[in-house]
Amino acid sequence: MSALGRVVRAGVGRRRVQTVVMVLTTLMAVTASVLAAGLLVAARAPFERAFAEQRGAHLVGRFDGARASAAEVKATADATGVAAAAGPFLSLSVRPRTASQSAFVPAGVDLPPLSLVGRADAAGPVDRIELVEGAWPSRAGQIAVDESEVPVRPGARLTIPDAPGSPTLTVVGVARSVTGTADVWVTPDQAKALAGATDTAGATHQSSSSSSYSYSYEMYYRFHDALTAADVAAGRAAVAGAVPEGVMTGARSYLTVKQEQTANAMAFVPFLVAFGGLGLFLSVLVIGIVVGGAVGAATRRIGVLKALGFTPGQVVRAYVAQAFVPAAVGCVLGVGLGNALAVPVLAEAGDVVGAPTTTVPLWIDVAVPVGALVLVAGAALVPALRAGRLRTVEAITVGRTAGEARRGAGRLGRLAARLAPRVPLPRAVGLGLAYPFARPGRSMVVAAAVGFGAVSVTFAVGLALTLGAVQEGRLLNSAADVVVEAGGGQGPPGADVVRAGGEQEGVRADPGAVADALRTQEGTARFYGTAQARVAASGVTGATTVVAYEGDSAWGAPQIVSGRWLHGAGEAVVTERFLDAAGIAVGDTVSLTDDGRRTTVRIVGAAFFTEGGSMALLTSTTTLADLGLGADARPGQFHVRTEPGTDPARYLDSLNGALKAAGVGAVARTGTPGTSGVIVAMDALIGMLTLMLVVVAGLGVLNTVVLDTRDRVRDLGVLKALGMTPRQTVAMVVTSVAGVGLLAGVVAVPVGVALHHAVTPLMGDAIGMSVPAADIAVYDPPVLVLLALGGLVLAVAGALLPAGWAARAGTATALRTE
Repeated sequence: MSALGRVVRAGVGRRRVQTVVMVLTTLMAVTASVLAAGLLVAARAPFERAFAEQRGAHLVGRFDGARASAAEVKATADATGVAAAAGPFLSLSVRPRTASQSAFVPAGVDLPPLSLVGRADAAGPVDRIELVEGAWPSRAGQIAVDESEVPVRPGARLTIPDAPGSPTLTVVGVARSVTGTADVWVTPDQAKALAGATDTAGATHQSSSSSSYSYSYEMYYRFHDALTAADVAAGRAAVAGAVPEGVMTGARSYLTVKQEQTANAMAFVPFLVAFGGLGLFLSVLVIGIVVGGAVGAATRRIGVLKALGFTPGQVVRAYVAQAFVPAAVGCVLGVGLGNALAVPVLAEAGDVVGAPTTTVPLWIDVAVPVGALVLVAGAALVPALRAGRLRTVEAITVGRTAGEARRGAGRLGRLAARLAPRVPLPRAVGLGLAYPFARPGRSMVVAAAVGFGAVSVTFAVGLALTLGAVQEGRLLNSAADVVVEAGGGQGPPGADVVRAGGEQEGVRADPGAVADALRTQEGTARFYGTAQARVAASGVTGATTVVAYEGDSAWGAPQIVSGRWLHGAGEAVVTERFLDAAGIAVGDTVSLTDDGRRTTVRIVGAAFFTEGGSMALLTSTTTLADLGLGADARPGQFHVRTEPGTDPARYLDSLNGALKAAGVGAVARTGTPGTSGVIVAMDALIGMLTLMLVVVAGLGVLNTVVLDTRDRVRDLGVLKALGMTPRQTVAMVVTSVAGVGLLAGVVAVPVGVALHHAVTPLMGDAIGMSVPAADIAVYDPPVLVLLALGGLVLAVAGALLPAGWAARAGTATALRTE
């Protein structure tokens, strides 16, 4: 090993604490940066790869079959900006019933409404369907199903009871469309037969025969420019302009589908970018502290090295390398940890489109650590250049420490030292508070380290509080203390209740009797009922879950981000994700269809909830009654808020007894909202990254205080000779950073709050919804006060170890130290 290598190895091994600090700070920064960049790029890769391979549709357009012919719809392929098109395909909403038993569902089960498309083959210029299993329908009586929407496999039989002749179709294939253009596929002739349609003079239209279904046409488009939402909107406008107004009833952009499929992974990116940035800034700061301290503490050693023949360039390289080596170790560990943490999130993104689990791209694994090492080298270069410029004679002069300490105390420092004895505080405390003025440069370094730590803690606490609020409010009706099940097989939004082995549907209790029992039950404050159904909604592919409310439900409503809550019949509330998917806005109308019956509701508000994929439509039970759902339009659940101070267990026992005594077949239980695994993972990751940042910041403070203590070791010896006790020594060292830490904490809290307020909306944007303002404004005054004191705690924690070392140092030893 060369002489330079031995110097580097000796420096790294001698300063173990500083080495650990540099490893940890680069480890944290690289971990967060690899995760953020990896998720940003890799989470989209499965969808983008499948979209390119299957030539997915940039836009799926739907046209009213009663107002336009197939030829007129086909002519939209010539609209401005269209690069390729496929269709028109006849489309209708059907509600199949299983006609055979399988491992997934028994016979006789009514499936939710499904979007059926008549298509001759799986190929085509746009939206090539991927066959997962089996074959494509080639004749009447055959059907292919989407693997994620219909729980059957080839060989199963499905009956369409409301179609002309109630035909039974055999499942011959399982398929997947990257843009979700349909739930099931049949041949074009079979689709016409199901819709009761005939083809005359090139135009398909509704026949005069009775049919339970109305139909539409679907066209799939690829545009020359479709990178942004504005590009797709321009293409949609051109297509809509090619047919009479009102003929195009809905459209869905591939960007909406992409966002839905990558939402969970992309929600991690904004706060990981913030943590990565904090980590990189802290890395630069701490490494500058460590290398600068190493140069200051080893001035005599630098002089010896130069006397032995080391050139200024070799000295510079030696001190840069002493930072570079531990930083490189931290980078390697950070890349490994970042890739490991990314695996479960990326696996979910791949499962959505049936693609293999992707990994963080190799170029990110290379670019991130290279960038971090460049920053490390830059941070270390400044103090290393100072070491290279030192003159040999000056560097080896004895008495450096005391001289530098005295030169560091400028006019402000001498003034503070003279005023310290006059402060009505213990002498040790006064000396400690005056010290930051004697070494303002070091004090600024301590303040910066504490500030970064305090910003990180403030940011993390805000994220935790926001995620906790989202966890509590993400489920519908989560404000209820008690839920009364009135029977009828009601399931949560997006779920279908399937009876196994011929089990009969549960007997529905009389909703009126349940409501009467709740009104007379002692401890009941308020309640409302809900019913659920799966129907077809205009502009949305597949079945839509409708949650219908009866009674005063405002107290249990999800948080509204725009518009208002339900006030009467004919109104609906949805999420912003629903609005984007349907291509509508608050104030527009949506048509709901079930078994040929149709009703229209007006969107009066956009709410925030994640239940049912955030695609449920909330309305009143009157809407379900208008669809002719009969008993299914009446509440199957009642959500109850109890009076303050009511004992939950006693209330439940009493209510269940009252329901049983009245002969009402309903059961009460406590409200038990589920926990989101994504939010739990976010909380864990935020906690880990925050802990690493705080530890690094604390070690930065420790390193700075160690340097200060070594610089003042002779002064400490003099003070001890004059009678300063070990306890007073600890108090003086701790208070020398306590004031700086408190001030840094006070300044850092607003910065952390601002960072939280900037990042949280971006996390909402990633999932296609705005985070409610109440979930962002989570910093109450007591929380802010505690966070401001966090800077003081961090500074004191970092100073305790060197303060203990200073207290234990012998007086004679300190006086002999130069």
